[in-house]
This record gives sequence, C-alpha cells and structure tokens, in this order.
Amino acid sequence: MGLDITIYSTKTCPYCRMAKEFLNSKNIKYKDIDVGSDREGAKEMVKKSGQMGVPVLDINGKIIVGFDKEAIEQALSQ
Repeated sequence: MGLDITIYSTKTCPYCRMAKEFLNSKNIKYKDIDVGSDREGAKEMVKKSGQMGVPVLDINGKIIVGFDKEAIEQALSQ
C-alpha cells in the first residue's frame, strides 16, 4: 500500500518549507496545496483539521497540524 500524503501550506510559511524538505529528504511524494491561493483547498484543510494554521499534513487520513517531525515519522511508518 502506498502513502497518500497531502500538505496544506502557504508560500511564506517556514514550517511548511521544513515539512516539505523533510519529506523530500526521504524521497516521499506528496500533494502540495497552497491554501493561500486555493480557496477550496483551504476549506478542505479547515474541514479536516479544524485549524486555520499551516502546515497541515494528511498522511493516509492521519491529520498532523504543524511540523511535528515525530508525529510525521510515526504516521509514515504505519
């Protein structure tokens, strides 16, 4: 089973950049939704997480708010 990963981010968010760099360093593919310019993506993010803050990562349905490296690694290993 492959990983289904979406990152909800903005262009100016340093933690978003760190989360993407972390996944890139592991050669993990993900879908990046810029909630600064994608209104539907922003609505989807809030619906999933209840949060306005970014980044929000959806890893196989597990929602992680913020760049929480441990939580991301745990979600990736499941």
